[in-house]
Amino acid sequence: MLNDDVKNAIQGAYRNWLNARGLRPRSGQRAMIAQVANALARSNDPDNGASPICVVEAGTGTGKTIAYAVAAIPIAQALGKKLVISTATVALQEQLFHRDLPDLKTAGALDFSYALAKGRGRYVCPARLDSLLRGARDEDGAQLALVEQIVPGVNQETRELLRELYTAVTDGSWAGDRDSWPAALPDSRWALMTTDHHQCSGRRCSYVSQCPFFTAREGLDGVDCIVANHDLVLADLALGGGAVLPAPEDAIYVFDEAHHLPDKACNHLSFRARLGLAREHAEDCRRLATELMAEPRSSDALRRRLAEVPALCEELDHGLSAAGRLLGALLAGAGRKGDTAVEYRLPHGVVPADVAALAATLHHALRKLGDALEGAEDELSRQLDTGGSAAQDRYAVMGLSIGRVQRLAGLWRSWAEPDPAGAAPQARWIRASEQQSGADLEVCAAPVLAANVLRDSIWTRAAGAVLTSATLTALGKFDRIVLRAGLPADCVFATVPSPFDYRGRACLAVPRLAADPGDPVAHTREVADWLDANLDRGEASLVLFASRKQMREVYDRVSLGLRDRILLQDHFAKQELLRLHRERVDAGEGSVIFGLASFAEGIDLPGSYCMHVVIAKLPFAVPDDPVEAALAEWVESRGGNPFMEISVPDAALRLVQASGRLLRTEEDTGRITLLDRRVVTRQYGRRILDSLPPFRREVA
Repeated sequence: MLNDDVKNAIQGAYRNWLNARGLRPRSGQRAMIAQVANALARSNDPDNGASPICVVEAGTGTGKTIAYAVAAIPIAQALGKKLVISTATVALQEQLFHRDLPDLKTAGALDFSYALAKGRGRYVCPARLDSLLRGARDEDGAQLALVEQIVPGVNQETRELLRELYTAVTDGSWAGDRDSWPAALPDSRWALMTTDHHQCSGRRCSYVSQCPFFTAREGLDGVDCIVANHDLVLADLALGGGAVLPAPEDAIYVFDEAHHLPDKACNHLSFRARLGLAREHAEDCRRLATELMAEPRSSDALRRRLAEVPALCEELDHGLSAAGRLLGALLAGAGRKGDTAVEYRLPHGVVPADVAALAATLHHALRKLGDALEGAEDELSRQLDTGGSAAQDRYAVMGLSIGRVQRLAGLWRSWAEPDPAGAAPQARWIRASEQQSGADLEVCAAPVLAANVLRDSIWTRAAGAVLTSATLTALGKFDRIVLRAGLPADCVFATVPSPFDYRGRACLAVPRLAADPGDPVAHTREVADWLDANLDRGEASLVLFASRKQMREVYDRVSLGLRDRILLQDHFAKQELLRLHRERVDAGEGSVIFGLASFAEGIDLPGSYCMHVVIAKLPFAVPDDPVEAALAEWVESRGGNPFMEISVPDAALRLVQASGRLLRTEEDTGRITLLDRRVVTRQYGRRILDSLPPFRREVA
């Protein structure tokens, strides 16, 4: 139960925020505050036994950020817990930290402190910048073993950028956060400048007092609210919890954009490796050990730690070579008419006995190799205080090798250990891979559901949790998120409708087309013809495709006059494409975006920036995706119907997300056109159509 002090704090906070903004209460926002508060209050009522978890689908325009913050912050403070607000994207994380939470605080609504938390990879590493500027040479001019992999030579332009960044971070004029640097830092350059936890020497690094990551981490200790992201939360939980963020037992979580959480969790538990590259990494480990043992400066203790590494690497190389032969035969056997298949997924994820035995041998060898390298890393860490930059580089190279070995060990463990009886399986597959060095074989494993991991690491441990998004239901039910996230049945589930006037401000049209999307050639031709004849070239439109192949073919088929108005996703970086689109609209010109799934969610084009959303066909998942295929196979093995239980709900959710690109504010107007008549000709299509917001309909 909520005590009177907490109730008064929540009610007063909301009232103060409304007064400061000159707003009236929104019924949906008030309902969400009540649902969140009542669910989290269960955390303080051990006799209740119900889960302190609230799952709220809040329609666009509800104002869900204010709703969950107003409810959760006073409760977290009263319970002595930290509130961790987690988002799916850095963009929303920045918006929360720089706009929404300051707005709440300056309105006098709540007295609380907050900080921003990002993963190590979002911060520059000053030690790495120093190494890059210095070059991969030791004080005596000797080439360090494998240092070129972390400190490659750079051209003059890159060197000037590195010097600018180094000066800014060491003189304190820049916080070292990638997202706060005024110019874009391309991924290829940024990868040189950052590090991971394997390569970081932590408090023993000579740059620790100037390290942006550790500075930001220290700022998390004394605050009430931490703004994080799903990847950071999951990475922290993989380390047991409490490594960077508070331990789950000391935290109340709010997962904004919560529909992304299960997929993010699956990605964190996925492994893939190319066998040829893995053999190269084994050779790198052998060479690193050999060169370190030969160095006069190496201690006897370090040499002892490394003594068995060359033999382990040789054993690993033989095992990987044998794996190549076994898995290559599996792939060849999966082909038709004597051809080798490009990809082969193991039915039901079951690994053949001979492959599983070899996988177990490889996992054992990798565990022993990892233990030896970690022991060597401990010895190298003792040299960090006196060894200067050369010791730092050696430590980083060892960390790089350990990270590779651990990821490879995770892959072979997932192939060696059978799935628990009755549990959702791992998807396991192999894929032919063509590289510059020749043909290679990629070995992959991924869970089809992250339910058990999320249940064990968050839902049964956290002091409380809120999951919210504009798209948590599919076909009007929460079944999809419950299945994929492993949520307890006794959560508080609530749907808060959007305040938008969908019927009055938007129309959903399904024109009469002759071609069925099941005939991709005819459907593509008809989509191109319809766009040519019906798209207003003087306004802003967003055309969404379910496949890159169809998007490109439609682009090639439309008239030159329309093509001049089109901004194709493949031709521009996403932010540059959106900038060009807005620039055209501001100039009074028409503009048409051709995009895929990444443009069906998370982009904000209010008002005249998007007057027409065209959806080429229902966004069913690619049928040959190994993980989706394995999930469908598992559902079917349990007597279910994977199309109705997985494919249709997923497509319905994606269609809601795509249609949500139209109305971004209460003043927006426009229309949505769906060029797929299966929503009216199939029984499942009617269910999908009825799950959309209540747009005015024009069905031919």
